Amino acid sequence: MRIRRVLRILIIGGTSFVGRHITQAAIDAGHQVTLFHRGQTGADLFPQATHLNGDRDEDLSALRDGRWDATVDVIAYLPRQVESLAATLNGRGGHYLLISSVSVYRTPVAAGFTEDAPLAELDDPATQQVTAQTYGGLKVACERAALRFHGPVATTIIRPTYVVGPHDSSYRFTWWVERMARGGTILAPGDPADPIQVIDARDLAAWTVALAEKSAGGVFHAASPAPPFGFGDLLSTVAAEVAPAGTRLTWVDSDFLLTAGQDDESLPLWPGADSEHDINAADPAAALAAGLTPRPLRETVADVRAHQTRSPDTPPSRIGLSAAREAELLDRWAAGPT
Repeated sequence: MRIRRVLRILIIGGTSFVGRHITQAAIDAGHQVTLFHRGQTGADLFPQATHLNGDRDEDLSALRDGRWDATVDVIAYLPRQVESLAATLNGRGGHYLLISSVSVYRTPVAAGFTEDAPLAELDDPATQQVTAQTYGGLKVACERAALRFHGPVATTIIRPTYVVGPHDSSYRFTWWVERMARGGTILAPGDPADPIQVIDARDLAAWTVALAEKSAGGVFHAASPAPPFGFGDLLSTVAAEVAPAGTRLTWVDSDFLLTAGQDDESLPLWPGADSEHDINAADPAAALAAGLTPRPLRETVADVRAHQTRSPDTPPSRIGLSAAREAELLDRWAAGPT
């Protein structure tokens, strides 16, 4: 049995999805956990942790006392949030681990790109608006702020691809698990070779805690599997785990779907609707060497399905196709050009 040093870990945003799994992993590892959150989501979770309430944009006063060995920041979207947290903690936060995103890269990038690929830049460096166009550049600015305040040795930057698993409030991967479980003829969007990568939130969480234990600085992709891995591979894996006999995938051209007004919300995770879809082919070698151990995708699928059976998450209204709309699109596709 590996003996760990008990750490005092501060988690910024530790009650919803990714943060929730990081909190659970830290508690399971025997660490002393403090959660800073607004008290609006999961306030009744983790009674064994210390809960400090506040708003990172307006009120960090709850963090003016205390000292921690590591700080895991799950919800930094603007560089000023990283800066104000660092100023408030004033060296009391220990090693800083930032959950960033593979969206930080300037596209296009070649499949198998590493962590030193060119980064996105904001057209307006002063922007405070998080949009699809500014998200990646703002995450870059967050990373730079972290390095400026904490230095490269005391900073760990984790760049996940799509994070999946139980309690996923985005419901993007969950929607495909649920759709495959219903069976029938399923609309599969785009090209089966369109690149995609995912990471189970529980694997990301356990690895994040392990990096905190080692105070391991650096920049890492959290992505699985290594490319090439296509959307067809992902859907086939989901189908193999949950789809009833007779389920059939019908691949429908991206241009047809885009013309019909579909996007990566009506067909979640669809790479063909994303102009930056090539970031879904990141090289995970550095993370694997640093201890990331992704579980088999079929295990994630099975656990998502089991979670939905026990205590289902409610899908956002904008996610997924209705059965009627899916049937309509399939009929139009089968009919050919008009």
